[in-house]
Amino acid sequence: MSVRVRFAPSPTGPLHIGGVRTALYNYLFAKKNGGELILRIEDTDQTRYVEGAEEYIVDSLAWLGINFDEGPKEGPNAPYRQSERKELYHKHAQLLIDSGKAYYAFDTSDELAALRKELEEAKVDNPSYNSVTRMKMKNSITLGPDATKELIENGTPYVIRLKVPLKEEIRFQDAIRDWVVVHSSTIDDKVLLKADGMPTYHLANIVDDHEMAITHVIRGEEWLPSAPLHILLYKAFGWEHPKFAHLPLLLKPEGPGKLSKRDGDIGDFPVFPTEWNDGKGEVMRGFREDGYLPEAVLNFLALLGWNPGTEQEIFTLEGLVEAFSLDRINKSGARFDVAKAKWFNQHYIKEMDDAALVALVNEQVKDEALAANLVKLNKDRVTFVAEIVTLVPYLFEAPSAYDEQVAGKAWNDLAKQGMPVIIDLVNGMAAADFHSEAIHNTLWEGLAAKEIKPGKVMQALRLALTGEGKGPDLMLMLEILGQKQVVERIQTALEKLGA
Repeated sequence: MSVRVRFAPSPTGPLHIGGVRTALYNYLFAKKNGGELILRIEDTDQTRYVEGAEEYIVDSLAWLGINFDEGPKEGPNAPYRQSERKELYHKHAQLLIDSGKAYYAFDTSDELAALRKELEEAKVDNPSYNSVTRMKMKNSITLGPDATKELIENGTPYVIRLKVPLKEEIRFQDAIRDWVVVHSSTIDDKVLLKADGMPTYHLANIVDDHEMAITHVIRGEEWLPSAPLHILLYKAFGWEHPKFAHLPLLLKPEGPGKLSKRDGDIGDFPVFPTEWNDGKGEVMRGFREDGYLPEAVLNFLALLGWNPGTEQEIFTLEGLVEAFSLDRINKSGARFDVAKAKWFNQHYIKEMDDAALVALVNEQVKDEALAANLVKLNKDRVTFVAEIVTLVPYLFEAPSAYDEQVAGKAWNDLAKQGMPVIIDLVNGMAAADFHSEAIHNTLWEGLAAKEIKPGKVMQALRLALTGEGKGPDLMLMLEILGQKQVVERIQTALEKLGA
């Protein structure tokens, strides 16, 4: 049987970056094994449904290049939204009823609360609706078939619960955590079909995975406690269960606990792939809008919990597919180090094709020639693309002040002597020749002719042009500013700092 995996998010809000990692690992595993990846929308909990969340999930994963073979818009197993598959779940719930593996329960919320209170007062270790307590409640097991039929025909609300065996050992092997063994006495009779006719996650999840021929379930470790229940459900239906792999948590940058939105707020970094706007005033920042490249985010996420077994850190998506395997995933949680994400982003900017980077910068400056020069100036100095422009505000506006410490050292008598010479040299150049290499040669030769060592006055020139004592390539900055601006800024510096 060919490998088939699924990513099954709930449209209850923006997709957390941990969910993105789950989608990525499913994608890598599928492609590594020549298999298929399905996107399934698990929207059975209509009370938590958020408008626009499904589109957000699809768009965010598309931005990262995590593409699906089947999904909400097309595929042989459509529909892929659980809210559109209700009849299928009803059919399978009835199969369990008919086989005696599930039962109707008519208990009211008050009756359930009373049961819980009674069990808590008795200090029962596992206070739940289970193989023991079910015999005290109002359900088809205690009522019998005639009374059950009458209640249903009279429209009495009910749920359908799984009839969990009293004494059974549940064993399964997880690809990451090895053997898991749980006793059925620790599992309560979970609701499979709710009173509103909607299935719970447990029933819908199992039915869909079987109907869609899912071979491997790769999901977060928070679902590990549910796995024994799911094994029981597979057994109840008489189906073979898929192989499981429960991924480690993404942990806070510091301290115990899993990564949350609050950690992003405190640490000033995003925890969502793209920006989320709920239309009601709440906007959550995204990696894309913060300036991260999709390649950097993928590379960063892939190494949060998985390692290739080598020292290699830089991977293309194709390289990740080739190297990926479930047995290299760690059991322990992965610390979310945003500094590493920035390091990856910086690397991918340096490696980016200049033309592609110029196009991105041109979206900001609307001047392709200027964008090209800015890329040449700052490509190796930035962590984010936007910084190619924002790191050099003085290229767009003349300095209104000068670094006093630099001025105290660099704006000396030699600088005051050299600045007028530089003005004359700049004014004497043909406009067509005003590019960095020619500017360098002209200044070096012209200053030397006046017995001024160029290196002794360059920091003063930088100060006059930018107000700062250090920065990117000075000659290229002169080229970008142009002759008129260069002359005007030197003249202003002479007036303000003294000639």
